[in-house]
Amino acid sequence: MRLLPVALILYVVFCPWLAPAAPPQEVRVGMYLMNLYDLNMDEHSFYADFYIWFKWKGDIDPTEFEFVNSIEKWSIAANPSGDGSDSLLADGSNYRIFRVEGRFFHSFLLGHFPLDRHALDIQIENPEHPADSLVYLPDTSGATIRKTLQLVGWETRGCALRSGVHDYGTDFGNPLENARQYSNLAFTLILARPINYFLLKMLLPLLVVLLVSLGALMLHPSYIDTRSSLPIGALLTAVFLQQSYSNALPDTGYMVLMDKIYLLAYVLISLVLLQVIRSGNWLVRPKSSLPEPKLIRKERRLAALYLFLFLAGVLLLSAL
Repeated sequence: MRLLPVALILYVVFCPWLAPAAPPQEVRVGMYLMNLYDLNMDEHSFYADFYIWFKWKGDIDPTEFEFVNSIEKWSIAANPSGDGSDSLLADGSNYRIFRVEGRFFHSFLLGHFPLDRHALDIQIENPEHPADSLVYLPDTSGATIRKTLQLVGWETRGCALRSGVHDYGTDFGNPLENARQYSNLAFTLILARPINYFLLKMLLPLLVVLLVSLGALMLHPSYIDTRSSLPIGALLTAVFLQQSYSNALPDTGYMVLMDKIYLLAYVLISLVLLQVIRSGNWLVRPKSSLPEPKLIRKERRLAALYLFLFLAGVLLLSAL
């Protein structure tokens, strides 16, 4: 009987710490993208118009959220649909839906241009409740994009809803009020440029220029003036073509895929010009060691080799 008061004291002291923590309130979130426009690669931003809905059970209001990657937060228009009040679903869940339009940040990486792909995302968090009290989960039953949505110059490669925990790695200087980890939910849309844009508008003109340059090796070595003018003109045309698409891209500070392909073309055109000069020097020698028909066959094989190297280089660079 003497041990009863001691056991009671130990129970009162340690029971709160031994009791299991309450699970976080789960919230199902879905998004439906209506419109996407004004992809600005210079300013790393895009505009989106979409619906977002919440379904939950519990006392915490999960609709007090913020968009993590929004730009100009004051311009975000998030208006509740209907009369703005919560609806009660058949399973007892609360339901609320918003129509949102605003500008969002995305870092456009153009290293693989014009075969680049971009995962545009819209992220939400609740700044008042950390991950141990509120968790956003994807409601994939209706999360999709408008079927008639078309973006000029782009192809949509699907969308996805993903949830996770955003660890800021800091308590923002106030450990009593601010947590480090918050539940994060992201709606991601995959965009890619059409392959025809790369083949027909970017690669085909350069291939024609390269073929014109290789035509110099198909002419008789005695036509030195015509042979030398072809690679020189091709080199100037290639520079002009590269400048035309470079002006439409932001200053990246690194070489994109198309720059590397043009660099390969510059090297091959330069080799053609060097071969033309070499053949011209061979013709003026008083006693040439290489018969003229053999030189012609050699240059034609070089033309085929240079074309093969260009096509193989394009495939290799595109696969990297």
